Amino acid sequence: MVDRNAEVLAKQLLAWPVADRARLAELLIASLEPSEIDSEAAWTVEIDRRAADLDSGLVKGVAVAQVLAEI
Repeated sequence: MVDRNAEVLAKQLLAWPVADRARLAELLIASLEPSEIDSEAAWTVEIDRRAADLDSGLVKGVAVAQVLAEI
């Protein structure tokens, strides 16, 4: 059940110009995502894992020409 205050606020915000609503949406979504520092650390771990998989032969790379041809 949505709080009545949230419903009133939503109705007011939906009357805002599109650009203002878009900016508010960006800010709200950013508030839900992990910090940039956490994201960078997570990507570093993922890149290291993928590189290790390539180095060990667990996965095989695909030539960019082949990927582009398939697209």
